[in-house]
Amino acid sequence: MRVTRRPADARFTRQPAGPRLVGRLAVFAGVAAVLLTGATAPAAAHGADAPAATDYRVAVTGTVPAVDGLTVRVVEAGARLELTNHSGRPIEVLGYAGEPYLEIRPDGVYQNRRSPTAYQNETLSGDTPVPADADPAAPPDWRRIADRPLVRWHDQRTYWLDAAPPEAVRAAPDQVHRVRDWVVPLRDGVTPVELRGTLDWIPPPDPLRWWGGTLLGTVLLAVALVTTARRGRWTAQLVSAGGLAVGGATAVGYVMARAVESGTGGPLGLLGVLLDGPVWALLTGLAALAAAGYAARRRPGAELALALTGACLALFAGAANAAVFTRAIAPVPGPAWWPRIAVAAVLVSGAAVAVGAVLRLRAEPVTGPDSVGRAVGDGPEGVGPDGGELARGEQRIEAER
Repeated sequence: MRVTRRPADARFTRQPAGPRLVGRLAVFAGVAAVLLTGATAPAAAHGADAPAATDYRVAVTGTVPAVDGLTVRVVEAGARLELTNHSGRPIEVLGYAGEPYLEIRPDGVYQNRRSPTAYQNETLSGDTPVPADADPAAPPDWRRIADRPLVRWHDQRTYWLDAAPPEAVRAAPDQVHRVRDWVVPLRDGVTPVELRGTLDWIPPPDPLRWWGGTLLGTVLLAVALVTTARRGRWTAQLVSAGGLAVGGATAVGYVMARAVESGTGGPLGLLGVLLDGPVWALLTGLAALAAAGYAARRRPGAELALALTGACLALFAGAANAAVFTRAIAPVPGPAWWPRIAVAAVLVSGAAVAVGAVLRLRAEPVTGPDSVGRAVGDGPEGVGPDGGELARGEQRIEAER
């Protein structure tokens, strides 16, 4: 009995490099389009005004006298105050010249167009030009800006505007300092009300410790991925996909935490904050999750997808939020250590997965002219060129007597 094989045909040949390259370029173009869209969106986004982190802690201590149904809190790491009015009466916020600035009524929020404060508070730095017709002594010209009795606004009375810290802080930066007690004047009908709070300097963490730990974690994970590659390319790719999924999920979770801290007002409010805030980090995290799923399914161009999204994750969702390594207050709820761990995890997973994928791409054998159209039968009997067994029906046995 003699075993023979069919001549090489499309089913038994190695696929040429062309389709594989097209697949990789398609993945590259799709992911890059998503990331570029996310990277350019924040330029016009109002939420981009919020700081990534700060060393100044703003706190609300209460109102004097107390007003039932009135709730005030600090959001966005002290960049804004949020006031919710369920008293059933209009509550007025007075501007820097004592003029009517905001009025929170049961049917929504109204802003005085003639208040200079309305323009000075449009940005965190207060550099918006004030129009000539803005006059604090003029009668209010109210315009409705919200349908609910909830408003968030910048207020220069509550945070530190100068780039340089106060003199006491410069003398002892490793100590907590009370910078000032602040007051924002309100009005309940004709009754004056003071919204009171504090502004404190909090010593920043040691950045070398966090950056050093992040670098060490990146090196260890990259070495682990390289070691895993010796057991097989698919195994290393699957492990990389898992690491990228963890980093992407952490990035999305961090963005969601920032949105919750900014005040959401329900699902629609949460969506608005997500789209109006650091949307680039959100889209990068989602792209990383998509690339991880794509790689786990062994799709063409998976290594390129891992390399690209890993690098973008480390850059747009990790390094962009690395201010938490050098600042004391992060714009998320909870203890100060968890956002640093989250950002470190994003940096480690993104950078290590990108390095591992690039190394595997460089080590991948190039399909040359000799291998294009190569028949499976060129290898040992019953074995393909990649060492795997041929599927049933890929051999034809003819008996010659």
